Amino acid sequence: MKSYRKELWFEVPARRGLINITAQVEECLLESGIKEGLCLVNAMHITASVYINDDEPGLHHDYEVWLEKLAPHAPTSQYRHNGYEDNADAHLKRQIMGREVVVAVSGGALDFGTWERIFYGEFDGRRKKRVLVKIIGE
Repeated sequence: MKSYRKELWFEVPARRGLINITAQVEECLLESGIKEGLCLVNAMHITASVYINDDEPGLHHDYEVWLEKLAPHAPTSQYRHNGYEDNADAHLKRQIMGREVVVAVSGGALDFGTWERIFYGEFDGRRKKRVLVKIIGE
């Protein structure tokens, strides 16, 4: 069995952002040479997320509105964690959206369902953060 590991780095200039990283993950798969196996993609920071869904602008807007309702940034005084930083909402948003995804690799390609794409979700940006891509298989 082969194993491949690569870190992808992102620096979102705004506090929040959703980035389609499918092409970067597909490039990793090509580099790996693995044809059958599993691909793990995981955010290596506690205020960022990796998830799978449709790349549709209306849905991205809906996520933004929904997440802000569930874990609003302001007032920052509502969170005990914000005694240290002002990003408690980002930790909660990450928990909701998830830490990682695993995608099957079949025939040298990511084995997606219709419309599925991999996204990096940033909830406390303006600094460099990394995403781990780990692929195992034959």
